[in-house]
Amino acid sequence: MIVAQATGEGIDAIEAVERPDPPEPGPKEVAIDMLAACINPADLLTLEGRYGVKPEPPFVPGAEGVGRVRAAGSEVEGLAPGDLVIPFAGSCWVERMTTPARAVVKLPSDVDLDQAAMLKANPATALAMLSDIVALSPGDWVAQNAANSAVGVNVIKIAKAMGLRTVNVVRREAAAERLRALGADRVIVHDGGPAPEPSENERARLAFDAVGGSATDALAGLVAEGGTVANYGLLSGDPCEMHPNHLVFRDLTLRGFWLAKWFREVEPRTIAERYSRLVEWMKEDVVGAPVLARHPLRDVKAAVAAAAREGRDGKILLITDAHPEA
Repeated sequence: MIVAQATGEGIDAIEAVERPDPPEPGPKEVAIDMLAACINPADLLTLEGRYGVKPEPPFVPGAEGVGRVRAAGSEVEGLAPGDLVIPFAGSCWVERMTTPARAVVKLPSDVDLDQAAMLKANPATALAMLSDIVALSPGDWVAQNAANSAVGVNVIKIAKAMGLRTVNVVRREAAAERLRALGADRVIVHDGGPAPEPSENERARLAFDAVGGSATDALAGLVAEGGTVANYGLLSGDPCEMHPNHLVFRDLTLRGFWLAKWFREVEPRTIAERYSRLVEWMKEDVVGAPVLARHPLRDVKAAVAAAAREGRDGKILLITDAHPEA
C-alpha cells in the first residue's frame, strides 16, 4: 500500500510500505483486490495540504479506483467473488481492502479497467453538476474553465448527450483543438487579461469553475443574468474572485460543489441510477478520459510526479500486481 507520512509535504511524504492484509469481510462486507487507481488533482492537493479536507497522517491516499471482489460476507446479496466493483470509501492506493458492501458499485465484467478506475469521481461530478444544480433544458448553454481536464472533457460529452451546449475555456490552443475535435460547441483560449465576451445567445445559465482566483471572475462574464457559477476545484490555489457587478447588478450566484457531500445527501437509489447510466455511457465512449501512462503501485513517486506535470493531456494510473496486464 501507499502511505503518506505527513500532510503538506507532497511527493516527499509518500512511500510504498508492506502492511498485513485487511481483515476478512464481516457479514455485510466485501474483500477487494484492487486492480487500478487514478491520480486526481484532489489527490495531489491533499498531499500538498491544500485540499479542503486534511486527513490526519499517516493516511492512505487515493480517491478512486477499480477492484475485484475476493470474498463476500454471509449477508451480502448481489455481489460474489470475481465481480468488478468501484469502492466509494477512498484510500484506494492499496493492493487489498475490506469495505461495507453498500459502499461499492458493481460493474459489468467486460468494462474497460482503465476507464472504470476513473469512473467514480470525474464523470460522476460532471453528471451531478449538470443534473442537480440548475434545472437545465435541451439547448441551454453551460460554460466551464479548465475544460481540457478530465471533468471538463466529461462535461462536454455528457452535455452533448443531454442536448446541452458548452462554452469551454482553456489556456492553450493545442488544448482547444482537442476539445473542438470532441465536439465542443465553442472553445475560448484565455490565459489572463480581459475576460472573453460571448455573444448574447451563448450566455450560459450555469458555469463550472475548477480554478478559482481571477479565473472565476472571467468565467462569470460568460454567464447570463441570474445564472449560477459553481466552483468545484482550486487549481490556482487562490480564493474565488468575483466582481460585485456580477453579484449586485447581474444577480449571479456563486456556490460550491463537492462530490463527497453529494454522496451524503442523495438517496442510494439515485447513486445507483447515476452510475448505471455512467457505465452505459462508458461503454458508448460518451464518458471517459485518455490515459497517458500506467505505473506500478510501487513506483508511486514517479506516478505522482507525472500527474503533477503542467500541460499534461491524459490521466496517470497506478496498477497493482493483480491487474491482468501487470
